[in-house]
Amino acid sequence: MACYVLIPGAGGRSWYWHRVVPMLRALGHDVVAPDLPARDDSAGLAEYTDVVVEAVGDRRDLIVVAHSMGGFIAPLVCTRVPVELMVLVAAMVPRAGESGGQWWARTGQERAMRELAERQGRVLGEELDPMDVFFHDVPPQVAAEAMKDGLEQSATPFREPWPLAAWPQVPTRFLLCRDDRLFPAGFQRRVVRERLGIVPDEMPGGHMPALARPEELVRRLEAYRAALPARPGPA
Repeated sequence: MACYVLIPGAGGRSWYWHRVVPMLRALGHDVVAPDLPARDDSAGLAEYTDVVVEAVGDRRDLIVVAHSMGGFIAPLVCTRVPVELMVLVAAMVPRAGESGGQWWARTGQERAMRELAERQGRVLGEELDPMDVFFHDVPPQVAAEAMKDGLEQSATPFREPWPLAAWPQVPTRFLLCRDDRLFPAGFQRRVVRERLGIVPDEMPGGHMPALARPEELVRRLEAYRAALPARPGPA
């Protein structure tokens, strides 16, 4: 069995994984899903990473799964603890020295998002409507719960340059969501190819698969785990 380490995106709430955690535990896995200090303006990338590493403790057989903004944190975690596999889900992929704030313009995210909306006949205002962009395929009661405490996120970690000189030498899979309105599929295919040099895997659904399609997400994660090379047993 494995230990799944689940890193949320902006807003930093472990609640994002609340439909996934019991399914993984029912399969016999250990699960670590910490809250990140998203409302603390004194906390940056190092502090976010510290929270995850401290939650992991001395656990081993780690599969680190990161959603959205968590793509900035997961590689940093992989430099601190022994990780068997990193899975990026609808995630941001940083380059060395690039801040989260720079990522949006350098990747062309806004243009891709607005072009998709235009093709679909949707109108995006200056302020994005979370129910349209993030929660359009999430069950209404789950979306309402997600919005109850808001999506507050400090800007501090978005201002800091990503500190790694290169992507960590950890097996990495990328799972994009074909109906993602924030990070459109074509956009993600290009970014992942250019920045990771791999072809992403794809599943249906929008930007919040752990809320909208937890069963399929768990199935995908388990397939990745099953495909890992067998660890040598005792001599």
